[in-house]
Amino acid sequence: MNVLLSAAFVLCWSSGFIGAKLGAGSASAVTVLMWRFLPLTVVLIAVALTVTRAAWRGLAARDVARQAVIGALSQSGYLLTVYYAIQLGVSTGTTALIDGVQPLVAGALAGPLLHQYVSRGQWLGLGLGAAGVAVVTLADAAAAGGVAPWAYAVPFAGMLSLVAATFLEGRSRTRVAPSVSLTVHCATSTVVFTALAVGTGSAVPPAEASFWGAIAWLVALSTFGGYGLYWLILRRSGVTAVNTLMFLMAPVTAVWGALMFGEPFGPRTAFGLALGLAAVVVVRRGQRPYGGGREGPRGAVSGGPVRSGRATGRRPLPAGPRPDRPRAAPPS
Repeated sequence: MNVLLSAAFVLCWSSGFIGAKLGAGSASAVTVLMWRFLPLTVVLIAVALTVTRAAWRGLAARDVARQAVIGALSQSGYLLTVYYAIQLGVSTGTTALIDGVQPLVAGALAGPLLHQYVSRGQWLGLGLGAAGVAVVTLADAAAAGGVAPWAYAVPFAGMLSLVAATFLEGRSRTRVAPSVSLTVHCATSTVVFTALAVGTGSAVPPAEASFWGAIAWLVALSTFGGYGLYWLILRRSGVTAVNTLMFLMAPVTAVWGALMFGEPFGPRTAFGLALGLAAVVVVRRGQRPYGGGREGPRGAVSGGPVRSGRATGRRPLPAGPRPDRPRAAPPS
């Protein structure tokens, strides 16, 4: 994989957490999210009506409805919890790390929920990832004064929302083009966030230049940069490569947040982040792409089971819905 392309993806995706912090300084979470998605959705709908009309052909209403539900989980629910947690004072690095264990959680839940094989290495990796989250969260809570303890549960809710979206997308039998899923997900988020903003009386944006700077940051870097590079790398190198890069988001975001906002970054934070990276190494050791070659977009996620019994030396997974498909419409 091209190193520069990978570095750009990590920076653009991590910028979403930094942009959320920038926006939290001038407006509420729902205000930022409404104005992030409203103009973006208008542009995407215009593009869908003119440039990408062919991608919509053959899609049934139930396919679009399923994408709307996936978008509500993977984008609306996830982003609302991320922005709200950061607004409450949870550091950007802690929020990014909690989000980053999603592939491990999805991979581990494949066993009890879908009756798929989960190796001991995957369980060990999940344990290491959970330990890393606990260490970083406790360090963040000790260093950040005035943050309610329950605020640290908010990003966990967002991570579980992502897991639910992963399993729902994994059960879909219809392949949807990225341009279609992005448009549906953003339109869904626009409806959700606009309703919340209007309902709470926070739809009017502030007149501060910093607010619109944060919106431009989020749309350009996080949505177009992060999302566009996600699909580019996904098609070139496979979903395992993408989800492995996802685990770099937490340390990059933690360092970025410490330099830009003075967020705490001590020895315990570094140790917790190292545990998270160790979890990836444990899960990835000995894992081979399906069929012995480079995996495609439907390959196994980091932390997800390898489908080929010949490659693993174990019995193959049963056929059926799988959670190890790329996260639909990445929310960053």
